[in-house]
Amino acid sequence: MKREALIQQIRQKKSFLCVGLDTDLKKIPAHLLEEEDPMFAFNKAIIDATAAHCVCYKPNLAFYECAGLKGWMALEKTVQYIRRHYPEQFILADAKRGDIGNTSEMYAQSFFEDLPFDAVTVAPYMGEDSVKPFLTYPDKWVVLLALTSNKGSADFQLTQDANGERLFEKVIRTAKTWADEERMMFVVGATQGSMFADIRKIAPNHFLLVPGVGAQGGSLAEVVRYGMTPDCGLLVNSSRQILYASKGMDFALAAQKEAQKLHEEMASYL
Repeated sequence: MKREALIQQIRQKKSFLCVGLDTDLKKIPAHLLEEEDPMFAFNKAIIDATAAHCVCYKPNLAFYECAGLKGWMALEKTVQYIRRHYPEQFILADAKRGDIGNTSEMYAQSFFEDLPFDAVTVAPYMGEDSVKPFLTYPDKWVVLLALTSNKGSADFQLTQDANGERLFEKVIRTAKTWADEERMMFVVGATQGSMFADIRKIAPNHFLLVPGVGAQGGSLAEVVRYGMTPDCGLLVNSSRQILYASKGMDFALAAQKEAQKLHEEMASYL
């Protein structure tokens, strides 16, 4: 998907919500376990309930890979279902891949040829040659880990060199030379607050994928205050708050209500 098409969807829907499909068989409603494919049945219901309120879906691959072949099949059916019924949606593989070039080529093929994702999250630690293979696909995006929302992010991402440059700042400055804002986004956790302003000094126009709103305690108002651009420039993810709003027969309706609340707040900022 081209950048302009994503921006157009945000403007039309007045939403920059990304729904994370972190589908955990231990948390989905018990009655769905009787389905032939519980993960897909859950995802389908969530997607149908929330599609009007979001512009992006983000399956987290760990939740599918741990279920083996059945999990991978559920992932494939989920992505194909979105493509078929909601073609306007941006689909992002939260895979956090990153390896030497020929391995990255195979990962890129998995997500961009075998499965029709628009984007994949990539870890930058191994440098340019581990990222470039993902950028050989036209209109596909790399979403590079930069400043994450977990407690341990401070262990490395905030460390400074002799000139006072923090590691996450070096990652963003360097990665900007590999691809422009048409092909690259950065992951910045919602819990980082005012540091969004520091990031916008380095990457004023790039989209940011923002996890951590909701269950992790990040503030949507702060993200918007410090991170929004004239083109919005944000995809704010919510997973558990939406997916597991109810464990009963009304789980899809409860998910819809949570997505709608975030949608309405986002519309007020736009």
